[in-house]
Amino acid sequence: MKYYENSSVLKFSWDQVAQGIWQRYPNPESSHVLSEDTVVRKVVGGQLHSKRLLTKTNRMPKWGERIISARHVNVIEENVGLTKVMTCVEKVMYRPCPENPQWTVAERKAWIDSKIFGLSYAIQTFGVERYKKNIQKSNLGFSYALNRLFPNASAPTDPALPYQPSLEERKQRLKEAARETAKRAKELAQEKAGPIYAACEGVKS
Repeated sequence: MKYYENSSVLKFSWDQVAQGIWQRYPNPESSHVLSEDTVVRKVVGGQLHSKRLLTKTNRMPKWGERIISARHVNVIEENVGLTKVMTCVEKVMYRPCPENPQWTVAERKAWIDSKIFGLSYAIQTFGVERYKKNIQKSNLGFSYALNRLFPNASAPTDPALPYQPSLEERKQRLKEAARETAKRAKELAQEKAGPIYAACEGVKS
């Protein structure tokens, strides 16, 4: 299993990001997203929980085409198709930027794993590199959607900016990542077959 994290700054307020996240598709950077449907939406303990089903497509390396014929996969925050080939569990938290409360920090964490004997390392490495590239496209696409919704909030060409957390933040996030990775590894070890339907895309203040 490989773990990756990334933080970026969106030059929009948390309220604007919270509105825009439901309207980020379609955008010029999201041609790989074929469809998006809301499956469940509810408020629990004052927090909005939403589960959405997305159908996505992505090009794979030539060596991958020999073992996978499918060209699209359904996603509920983690893929529910092709799970034995590769799983990608992503968690994103949006919070006000400590340096500028009118901006928003997007903190991403991803766990990428594969069950293909003899190819798992190559698939995991490919998954991480593809995920990094997709983050850049996702940031550009989300910024485009936000600029369309709030044209006076930021310059039209402003992409998401990289964000450098403080040393204390990094320590805390490393601890959290270690706990979550251990939990995820335990779940995978117990899993025999079938996808994991992990839960909800939440927006927290």
